[in-house]
Amino acid sequence: MLGEDENKVITINGDKIPPGESKLVKINIARLPTGTLIDIPVHVFNAKKPGPVVLIQAGLHGDEINGVETLRRMLEGESFKLNKGAVVVVPIVNIFGFIHFSRDVPDGKDVNRSFPGRKSGSLASRIAYHYTNEILPQIDFGIDLHTGGGQRNNFPQVRYTEGDKLSAEVASSFEAPFQFASKLISGSFRKASFKMGKSILVYEAGESMRFDENAIETACAGIRNVLKYFDMLGTPQIKTNQSVHLEVTRWLRAPRAGMFVPKIKNGTKIMKGQVLGLVSDTFAKKSKSIKSPLDGYVFCINHQAVVNQGDALFHIGR
Repeated sequence: MLGEDENKVITINGDKIPPGESKLVKINIARLPTGTLIDIPVHVFNAKKPGPVVLIQAGLHGDEINGVETLRRMLEGESFKLNKGAVVVVPIVNIFGFIHFSRDVPDGKDVNRSFPGRKSGSLASRIAYHYTNEILPQIDFGIDLHTGGGQRNNFPQVRYTEGDKLSAEVASSFEAPFQFASKLISGSFRKASFKMGKSILVYEAGESMRFDENAIETACAGIRNVLKYFDMLGTPQIKTNQSVHLEVTRWLRAPRAGMFVPKIKNGTKIMKGQVLGLVSDTFAKKSKSIKSPLDGYVFCINHQAVVNQGDALFHIGR
């Protein structure tokens, strides 16, 4: 029987991790057509003293590798020496997408639109089901690492759930350059977690299939800041960066099809009426400037050179 000053036992897929121990466990998902078993590796660090259980995950979209590298570095650097509570680290949730260099699983479905999942559903739904039932019941808070999809590059930012006081407070402690409230998306990991009473912070930085050193370093520092916020690491949190809180965000889209040329650096301050970029036809006969409708910041730029009318080009906020 545990004493009053001892942490709880964490159980994942039948494996028990008692207080004071660390262990790598695996959640069996499915097999490749060759018969090779695919499972999700889960690192558990359980301190002796009681405290919150924090999930830190990446690779929910298989091609978003900045988060995967972030957690690899932190595991290699032994960053999870805790004085209380527990950390559950999942470097790659979507193993199938990762090995296929794809956002989705092989059947084209998005795991992050398949929660809470079904045991006998599609491959994406099965991954979501096992994750919902094995991981979510164990945790108190989570950090979900992402990048921009396609060739959209996100400047480091954290998104918290609108109306969730804890996720808003933790977002400030992360100290990313930008933070803002984000609505819950149907079928997403964050919405499934919210329904179970679990607060999730989403970190977005960089773009898919491309390492971004600033994004990775900011993520490592932010994760440590969050653990310090929960008093799980020995050193106290030291405020170093001023995070800009955005109250209003919107996308600026391509007014026409053509060649897209950005005229602004990601993460910079912008003024109302400022030219942020232009879209021109390939014959240099017609071009259309894209101007900022507000004073604020640009925190995402599409790096696709050839765009169609209506494509998202800049994410801006005030």
